[in-house]
Amino acid sequence: MSVEYKITGETRLAGVMGWPVEHSRSPLMHNYWCQTHGVNGAYVPLPTPPDEFETALKGLRAAGFRGVNVTIPHKEAAMAACDRLTDTARRAGAVNTVIFSPEEIVGDCTDGSGFCENLVAHGVTPQGRALILGAGGAARAVAAALLDCGCEVLIANRTLARAEALVQALEGGEAIAWHAWPALLSDCSLLINATALGMKGASPDWSTLLHHAGPSLAVADIVYTPRDTPLLQAAEAKGLKTVDGLGMLIQQARVGFEAWFGVKPEVDDAVFELLAASLR
Repeated sequence: MSVEYKITGETRLAGVMGWPVEHSRSPLMHNYWCQTHGVNGAYVPLPTPPDEFETALKGLRAAGFRGVNVTIPHKEAAMAACDRLTDTARRAGAVNTVIFSPEEIVGDCTDGSGFCENLVAHGVTPQGRALILGAGGAARAVAAALLDCGCEVLIANRTLARAEALVQALEGGEAIAWHAWPALLSDCSLLINATALGMKGASPDWSTLLHHAGPSLAVADIVYTPRDTPLLQAAEAKGLKTVDGLGMLIQQARVGFEAWFGVKPEVDDAVFELLAASLR
């Protein structure tokens, strides 16, 4: 499925800032939505070196862009560059969605809500005890959203001090030593991999690590390249419910698209297939 669009002087513009940014599927997704919803809009990749981020962000606003998504490594820099942060962005400690207006630059974080919406779309209710692997920006956003859902959140990180710092920043949750988390799975309803484990290179023996998983455990991975990560493969082999990261990518994008282009986009099979095909 191809995406076609024409740019005119009245076209609403948005994009994604990252370094690098070539891997991002956001342009494909947003331009597909512009086409299917009849929006005169365009969404472009914006490779931005870290030392030029703030200058570029303000320049895009001055040039008439409606806003941008922000990806690695700019999510924390975006917090400092925005005039105002939503409560969600402040709690998540990062910005992934920026909305420009004549008066201000507003920073929001939709990663956590997108994650939870993706769970629900897969028939998983965020409740009970959730164990998160990782203590980076994505983990913080997911943890904040799960805490807001009433979950008991455990955070395991290879560097325990980072997990402890995250718990302190969130004012909620519990830090767990990395070696201890597999034994805790029997009491968990949800396991989330918020690390890069499984994207490239060596992967741990997930089958062994999932030994204590109960039959009702749901396993989610925020990684979507590959879509079926080694962790999800191991969970599927044990008959566990799994949730891949592609839906999170789609769900978190809806807030920005609506703010920039004035339409709340549909999350349907077609957009999943479009993105999935691009990952094959």
